[in-house]
Amino acid sequence: MKVIAIDSSGLMASAAIVEDDTLVAEYNVQYKKTHSQTLLPMLDELKKMVELDLKTVDAIALAAGPGSFTGLRIGSATAKGLGLAMEVPLIEIPTLDGLACNLYGTDKLVCPIMDARRSQVYTGLYEFVKTEGVPFAYRLSPVMDQCAVSIDGIVEICSQKGREVIFLGDGVPVFAERISELIRVPYSFAPAHMNRQRAAAFAPLAIQYFREGKWVPARDHSPRYLRLSQAEREKKNAADS
Repeated sequence: MKVIAIDSSGLMASAAIVEDDTLVAEYNVQYKKTHSQTLLPMLDELKKMVELDLKTVDAIALAAGPGSFTGLRIGSATAKGLGLAMEVPLIEIPTLDGLACNLYGTDKLVCPIMDARRSQVYTGLYEFVKTEGVPFAYRLSPVMDQCAVSIDGIVEICSQKGREVIFLGDGVPVFAERISELIRVPYSFAPAHMNRQRAAAFAPLAIQYFREGKWVPARDHSPRYLRLSQAEREKKNAADS
């Protein structure tokens, strides 16, 4: 099967085309442009480079949230438009699950953190479990589902697990010093080529989801924000006062 995967949930815009177990193409950009300027041109360039026949695509996978409110809306609108036009379903990948896939196969705990502002992070905690009878195959298993918590809170949870942990995501440079101050277990930070969202990293998970029937019609998709936006918080506070 063939999947187009996109991720605009954070600082990096990322798109990939995956067919079964083969990464056909990948395009990542982390630069001072909005995802509305980069995402569609990236997809168009990939289509041209590999001479993609859109009729052969089975599904569109996307990072469904949490993340940047603007980024998620751009990714959602792009995926939804493609899905409706191509008449294919959408595969919704929780953003932190997709980010954790960068470290496929590690025996350490994986803790992706995205800066959610106000001293909070979007985060989760994951491990990879070997699949019996299938050589070199691991299954992503959430130890703690994605959520929004304080950086102190997630570091304490990691410490209580008593296992070595690898941190990754755009929250690392923001909170690296605080992590170092608080953590009580061995830890490390993922290197540059593994520490940001990559559509290619979660595309195999998307194929797994599709085969398990975990997809939605394009018209039914909506982002998962986890938190109210600043405008919504201000509106709520004004209504409560």
